[in-house]
Amino acid sequence: MMLSRAKPAVGGTPPPGDRRRKKGKKVPQLEELLALRDFTGAIALLEFKRQVGEQEEDADLWIGYSAFHLGDYKRALEEYEALTKQPACNPDVWVNLACTYFFLGMYTQAEQAALKAPKSRLQNRLLFHLAHKFSDEKKLMSSHQNLQDITEDQLSLASIHYMRSHYQEAIDIYKRILLDNREYLALNVYVALCYYKLDYYDVSQEVLAVYLQQVPDSTIALNLKACNHFRLYNGKAAEAELKNLTDSASSSFEFGKELIKHNLVVFRGGEGALQVLPPLVDVIPEARLNLVIYYLRQGVHPQRSGKCSTWTRNGLERSSENCSAVLPVGG
Repeated sequence: MMLSRAKPAVGGTPPPGDRRRKKGKKVPQLEELLALRDFTGAIALLEFKRQVGEQEEDADLWIGYSAFHLGDYKRALEEYEALTKQPACNPDVWVNLACTYFFLGMYTQAEQAALKAPKSRLQNRLLFHLAHKFSDEKKLMSSHQNLQDITEDQLSLASIHYMRSHYQEAIDIYKRILLDNREYLALNVYVALCYYKLDYYDVSQEVLAVYLQQVPDSTIALNLKACNHFRLYNGKAAEAELKNLTDSASSSFEFGKELIKHNLVVFRGGEGALQVLPPLVDVIPEARLNLVIYYLRQGVHPQRSGKCSTWTRNGLERSSENCSAVLPVGG
């Protein structure tokens, strides 16, 4: 039997309610997208306006800013470098370009660009980190003296403490900031990472749980949880914690993909080491030592491989003493 329809299946005029809903729908403004940290949406909006001839003010600058915050540093670099070549370039672009160079590991270019920027707290923090990268103690202390008692500067100081293995000093700073800013949940991850480095794995797990309750899909937090499980239990328990991440195709996973690949080699007892670790030697510090450990376990002298020719005799001796303890990267 043919069923009759009260209204056509396609076409026709939509009911009044639908018309009202469509009319009420508006394109979000750039400021709204940036406030929501929707940087993908911000880039899409700016590129669309660029194509239709409705150029947003400082559109190129905002595209670079959004790309940087998405972790797309190469795209940010293209935008910022193009801006510096314009006659009326905003001088603040230089410090943004310097930050982009820094995240790409181009430290010499980062310093050159930073010195072309006007003096600012951001410039000082960047020069502070560059001095650490260059092991220039004189410049490090000079930038240290210019730090102020504000959150951004103190966070920068805490990160330098962490990188210099002054974990308790970093914890003290993070906890002091957390006392006044309970909403800064991500600082719990930093505190947990410091406790991990101090071998307090149970304490690290407790602090980390505070953040994971609010952000259960964080790549860095889940990776750190897996590292704690590796230390407390075994490689299988650690790998199970990373399963959801490795199955994911999200941008969050892309952000920490190299870290996860490295740690999976560790959790699996060196499986896939020769395929995964060599390209990561200059990216993840622990990759070099773990590659040395792998060769030692295989009975191969590291210098013959060509992968670890920069290791000293003393460095190899220290590695061989600790070869039973491979090193996962906490974050």
